[in-house]
Amino acid sequence: MIKNVLQMLENAARLFPDKAAFSDSNGSVSYREAFASAKSIGTCITKMGQKGKAVAVVMEKNKEAVISFMGAVYSGNFYVPIDSKMPDDRIRKIFDIVDPTVILTDEANYERMKCLEKKVVLYWDAVKAIPDEDALMAIRRKAIDTDPVYALFTSGSTGIPKGVVCCHRSVIDYADWLIETFSFDENTIFGNQTQFYFSMSVLDIYAAIRSAAQLHIIPQGLFTFPVKLLEHMNEHKINTIYWVPTALCTVANLRALNKVQMPYLKKILFAGELMPTKQLNIWREHVPNALYANLFGPTEITDIGIYYIVNREFEDDEPIPIGKACDNVDLLILDENGQEAAEGEIGELCIRGSFLALGYYNDQEKTKEVFVQNPLNPHYPELIYKTGDLVSINDCGELLYHGRKDFQIKRRGNRIELGEIEAAAGGIDGIEMCVCIYDDKKQKIIFFYKGREISEDGLAKGLGGKIPEYMQPDRYIRLEDLPYNANGKIDRKQLKGAYINGKFEELGRV
Repeated sequence: MIKNVLQMLENAARLFPDKAAFSDSNGSVSYREAFASAKSIGTCITKMGQKGKAVAVVMEKNKEAVISFMGAVYSGNFYVPIDSKMPDDRIRKIFDIVDPTVILTDEANYERMKCLEKKVVLYWDAVKAIPDEDALMAIRRKAIDTDPVYALFTSGSTGIPKGVVCCHRSVIDYADWLIETFSFDENTIFGNQTQFYFSMSVLDIYAAIRSAAQLHIIPQGLFTFPVKLLEHMNEHKINTIYWVPTALCTVANLRALNKVQMPYLKKILFAGELMPTKQLNIWREHVPNALYANLFGPTEITDIGIYYIVNREFEDDEPIPIGKACDNVDLLILDENGQEAAEGEIGELCIRGSFLALGYYNDQEKTKEVFVQNPLNPHYPELIYKTGDLVSINDCGELLYHGRKDFQIKRRGNRIELGEIEAAAGGIDGIEMCVCIYDDKKQKIIFFYKGREISEDGLAKGLGGKIPEYMQPDRYIRLEDLPYNANGKIDRKQLKGAYINGKFEELGRV
């Protein structure tokens, strides 16, 4: 029985010692090398004396960062990935919450980290440590599968980051489900797009290790040059990707697939936000033999708990289902009274099962708000996670996404899901990307979009035939491009702030 994620790395190193494990623009490391380096790092941190604490990894996004994560776990601690480009103020806020026992960093960030008054260790010093097998074995003997593996920090509504803590059992069960569902194996080559502090990277890292596959870290700069991006993927024979829809849409909108064929690409997974059907259809037209899957879930359930393998044709304005529950995940759709929603009724998605995170680090109050007793089970303690996502079940028994509870508005006595407006507009010719925000004070729906081949009048007429009058936006604003946050999602908060403050020039208004 596997009860520790390090067993996955050890199995891969035993079965495929010389196979490439992790690679980036500077080369690759084998599973044997990654295993040995991780043990050295674990030994180095172990000598500092503490267990069950956070190890902050502040490094550039590369193969050494992944090895550092494994080293932190070998030391009996858990890792916290920190974006090296993050402002010092946010890093301090995270460190105030998690109080790392050590900061593991590289030369580029060493002097900056020394100013934060924590123990700082250079990666290249840590990997020189001679592995202390006895000390590492003593740590493993005391480890259990509910010990934390990592804490990923997400944005908090109050401005204070929230650290989602996930344990070994959650990650192992998730990785096993991935292998069984998508048949990943030692021949799989993942093309990583997301940052390591984002939960989507959990799939890339642990599905790769569990199946002894290769994880290739694509240089971030290539995502603004789609043709070069696709050429890079072919050069490295990447056959599997798990990207945010924004990255896929950029490739589709700039017609890169017209210029570069993708003979190696066999599996295309996406998550993080709504995938526009029009752009998905462009991918399906140009890479017709690939498997496409829509994955859905928040950081609080390891990464995802729901999936849909695209198995039929969809019109450009037809939303893609989010599908059904992963194995060993149970979905509850609850109404405003905490009872099961009626058939076809929209309700809040709640989730139970082993994918659930342990909660938020050093924040019992926020943990208790969303990790709650199952209201359908009054008989014994059983936690569910309230996602805040609004869903319903269609006639095919598939889950449909209707947006966030905080994206749901009530206007003129009608409940409106802003996501429904976005989905309808996404199928209109000339629309590349779009998003709605709501001006609470003036009670107006504001529609931002990117696309030069359609006017605001044309857009209004196009939507007029798709959604009822009460859902029609009050204002249309075309931008040169939409702003994105660090995770590659459209930054709704920035858009709303720019609208309310009248600072469209900062967003590149057309």
